Amino acid sequence: MSLLGELERRTPPRVALAVAIVAVSTSAILIRLSEAPKGPMAFWRVAFTWLLLAPLALRSRADFGELRGRDLLSALLAGAALAAHFASWFESVDRTTVAASVTLVTTQPAFVAVGAALLLDESLSRRIALGIAIALAGSGLMSLDGLLGATTAPEPLLGNALALAGAVLAAAYVLAGRSVRQRVALIPYVLVVYVVCAAGLLAYTLARGDPVFSYPAREWLLFFGMAIGPGVFGHTVVNWALAHVESSVVSVSFVGEPVGSTLLALLVLSEVPGAITVAGGAVVLAGIYITARAQADG
Repeated sequence: MSLLGELERRTPPRVALAVAIVAVSTSAILIRLSEAPKGPMAFWRVAFTWLLLAPLALRSRADFGELRGRDLLSALLAGAALAAHFASWFESVDRTTVAASVTLVTTQPAFVAVGAALLLDESLSRRIALGIAIALAGSGLMSLDGLLGATTAPEPLLGNALALAGAVLAAAYVLAGRSVRQRVALIPYVLVVYVVCAAGLLAYTLARGDPVFSYPAREWLLFFGMAIGPGVFGHTVVNWALAHVESSVVSVSFVGEPVGSTLLALLVLSEVPGAITVAGGAVVLAGIYITARAQADG
C-alpha cells in the first residue's frame, strides 16, 4: 500500500474534516493580509495547490482512466464554478467584514438544497425550506450594518452581495461534483478541477490587466500559505472526506468556519464585528444547521 493510501486508511474522516475546517478558517485572514489584486491572488492559490498535489498523480495514473465522459464534464463544470466562486468571494473579503463575508459565503448548503431540488429532483422538505428561510433572513439582517452605517467596512452591501454570489457558485461547484467523488479517486478529480479553475482565474487576471508575476516575497509567501492551508489541508481534505462521510455532515461542519474566521480576525486584524452582524450571523448559522440536519435525516 502506498504512503498516501496508508495515510487515508489510518486517518479518521471526522478528524480530517475538523482539520480541514480549521485550515479553511485561515483563508479570509490571508486574503486580507495580502495587498495583491484579487485575481492573481486567487490564481496563485489554486496554481500552487495544484503543483503541491501534482506529484501524487504519478501514484494515481491508473485512476485517471475512471474520469471520462459525464464525470469528466462534471469535473470541468466544477472547476469553472470554483474559479467564479474564488473571484467573487476574494473581492468580498476586502469590502465587508470578515465575519459577514465568511458567514454569508457559508450559506452554500441552502443553495445546494435548492439546486438539488430543481436539478436533481431531490425533495425539499418543510424543515429544509425553513432552514433556508432562516438563513436568508439572517443574511438580510447582516446587511443592516451597511444600510445603517454601523460598520467600518468600505463597501459592506457590495461585499455581502459578492459573498452571497460566492455561496451560490460554491453550491454549483458542490452539485457538479456531488456524485463524481463516489466513483472517481480524489487526486484525478481535484487535479482536473484545479487546473480548470486556475485557467479560469488566469484568464480573469489577464482580462483585468493585473500583473501575474511581479510581487514581493511577502506576497508569494501569502499565496503559498493560501495553497497549503485552505487549499491542500482545507478544500482537498474536504473532497477526500466526501467519499467517507455523508455530505450533510460535511455541510454542517462548515458552520465552524465563520466562527474560526471571526476569532482569527479579532486576534490578527483586531476586527470586532458589529452587534447586528453577530446577531445576523447567528441566525444564518442556525438556518444552515437546520438545513443540513434536515438533509441528513432524509
